[in-house]
Amino acid sequence: MTALYYTLGVVIFAVAIMASIGLHEFGHLIPAKKFGGKVTQWFVGFGPTLWSKKIGETEYGVKAIPLGGYVKIVGMLPPGHGADGDESRIRQSNTGMFTQLISDARAAEWEHIGPEDRDRLFYKRKWWQKVVVMAGGPMVNIAIAFFLFWGVFATVGVLVDAKTETVVAEVVPCIVPADEDDRACTAEELRDHPTPAAAAGLQPGDRFVSFNGEQITSWEQVQAAIRANDNGTATIVVDRDGSRLTLEATTQVQPRPIDGDSEELTPVGFLGVLPVQTPIYETGGPIFTAQQMGTMTVDVVKSLAELPVKVYGVARAIVGLEERDREGPVSVVGGGRLAGEVAAHEEIVLGDKVTSLVMLIAGFNLFIGLFNFLPLLPLDGGHIAGALYEAVRRGWARLRGHPDPGYADVAKLLPVAYVMGLAMLVMGVVLIIGDLVVPVHLTS
Repeated sequence: MTALYYTLGVVIFAVAIMASIGLHEFGHLIPAKKFGGKVTQWFVGFGPTLWSKKIGETEYGVKAIPLGGYVKIVGMLPPGHGADGDESRIRQSNTGMFTQLISDARAAEWEHIGPEDRDRLFYKRKWWQKVVVMAGGPMVNIAIAFFLFWGVFATVGVLVDAKTETVVAEVVPCIVPADEDDRACTAEELRDHPTPAAAAGLQPGDRFVSFNGEQITSWEQVQAAIRANDNGTATIVVDRDGSRLTLEATTQVQPRPIDGDSEELTPVGFLGVLPVQTPIYETGGPIFTAQQMGTMTVDVVKSLAELPVKVYGVARAIVGLEERDREGPVSVVGGGRLAGEVAAHEEIVLGDKVTSLVMLIAGFNLFIGLFNFLPLLPLDGGHIAGALYEAVRRGWARLRGHPDPGYADVAKLLPVAYVMGLAMLVMGVVLIIGDLVVPVHLTS
């Protein structure tokens, strides 16, 4: 059953992401057609075509490599200064490597444009129409994220704090150095160095009633009493399953951090118990969701700025030079693995599994949406930046009484697009390999 649930989680995540990509492309297609543009293709995936169907002038389909999607909007690139759509004149401007690339791109763009399409070319749309068309895709992803987050925040809520109870959640079995407290105890340590709590017989679920005769009302009180007891013997009264038990424990002075924000160690009395943490959630509606997404957006922008460095860290982890950062970026392959682990985890209840999967899908949509707004070709944000530049340039010319400078020629930025496309490809491949070789797991 575990394998079945794992597969189910992966499939749910994959289908959700591919549906999000398809809706992203509809976010471009619908306004493009609304503004009179011609859209010849709508595809999810890249590579060989698995299925397609032509409806009207648009071919809809699915391709073999499910790592993205695209729509083909006719006339994205203008023909070039003075060419006016004449393909022969487009091909004449071909001296120099970058000039040749731009010339070839223009020629390819205009090969299938007929006289009947001249008034439907994308580059001739008004600047604000271009912005709407290109922003439509990433805005769909952000809208998907919003509604998914809203559903979670309105029902489950957001973890905002945790209440520390006076109940034992875990008894530490042996005494280990503070910087090694996440490792398992050896058989020798269990025999020769049990913690005072383990030696005294404390158990998970025990509720502290008193410590050396002092009535206990908070975990901070328990913590202070343990630390102050040094190497002394303490009389501890606990409530276990409705019955009160009196236990004797001899605390030991051990170097431990006493400030949660500092790694400095201080010798204090040590018992060896961890308290129950009861999470506190806050629920809210659309305004609350927007506020939470605002905070997430700041975090995503910071992560985008650090993305090349983080991907380099993944590359180092692949060849064994460092550990994989569990908080670092993952590809859709890594996202699928995490979704599978969530679905298959035996200790996570069904409701929490659903919540985790929804949050994971929402998070990917938010990242995809914000990433596509980066003002660099070939991303949507690059075309938006070109349209805004066109608006400013034309407006400035009108104010100064100068002739209309014409449409912004985004083809001139194609060398940047090729470099960015290569960088994105390399980063994507590194992340996919990393997610296969040194994957991030749900638990360490």
